[in-house]
Amino acid sequence: MNPQAPNPRDRRATILDVAAAAGVSRQTVTRAMNNMAGISAGTRERVQGIAAELGYTPSRFAKGLVQGAGISVGLAIPDLTNPYFPAFASSVVEAATERGWNVVVDDYGHGTGSAADAASRLAPQVDALIGYLEPHPDEAQALMGRRPVVALDSPGADTAGGISFDYRHAARLALTHLAATGRRNIVFLDTDQGHPANNRSAAAVDVAQQAGIQLALIRAHPSAAAARAAVALLAADGERPDGILAFNDLMAAGALKALRESGVAVPGDCSVIGMDGIPLGELLTPELTTLSLDLRAVGRSAVGLLDGLLSGSIQDRSPGAYLTLQHQLIVRQSA
Repeated sequence: MNPQAPNPRDRRATILDVAAAAGVSRQTVTRAMNNMAGISAGTRERVQGIAAELGYTPSRFAKGLVQGAGISVGLAIPDLTNPYFPAFASSVVEAATERGWNVVVDDYGHGTGSAADAASRLAPQVDALIGYLEPHPDEAQALMGRRPVVALDSPGADTAGGISFDYRHAARLALTHLAATGRRNIVFLDTDQGHPANNRSAAAVDVAQQAGIQLALIRAHPSAAAARAAVALLAADGERPDGILAFNDLMAAGALKALRESGVAVPGDCSVIGMDGIPLGELLTPELTTLSLDLRAVGRSAVGLLDGLLSGSIQDRSPGAYLTLQHQLIVRQSA
């Protein structure tokens, strides 16, 4: 191997690595890898051999350059019926369109679908992947090969890059607010679909223990209807929490409905805080206090990170390839 060539196990080889190792221009590598005219058979064979040695495979985008095609980005979404995900997807499409990229969306969260299924469908079509990929981010990266994957909400994933959220910070904001307003018997309304790598309730329990706050857990499907049923059952059993922190805003909306039907005043008898900050919260009565993410910023951050990975300005799996974003407590009428 050329001593100046990078070890392909250290990072994904690029067209520039092949050009440097072969002592030719980038255009010559493009011609060789696409079997185009304009170079000798010997040069073509030599460049293709070095490319194989470095583990370089031109992406669909690299081949499309010859035809003037743009970058195609896969976007894996678990549930477009949850308003959080259309808002996030819209911000990804907006930022990608500004760069002249195409976005292919796969909504995998129905029936027996999984993130791995979405990645397997998207991989033949796209040059890179952004998505909520739990519990299969590493499998998604393996399916994409050397093309970059930016995984959302998958701390510790072995993907080229990722964006995580500081749930301890979020829990601290919410529980401190509830405690400061006199709440002592607090419930965390958690999803029944949690994954070890992405557990909001674990952060809430840890923060509560450190602060000496009593926190009970109840679980339900992460929908308004299921949360409504779970909180109604809680009330029927005689449980009277004076504070509820919900896994997401949809579950918080269901909790508000159940409390009202049970004759529990919000926030007089029980405060409710959601998480995610979708616009729905402002339309509820009372308006929902929430741990809000700037969803436009989340999508733009994901696309910006992917841009750096594709251009080489950010090295995959380097510290700069992973971002952590924080929620902001938006206080409204419910708490």
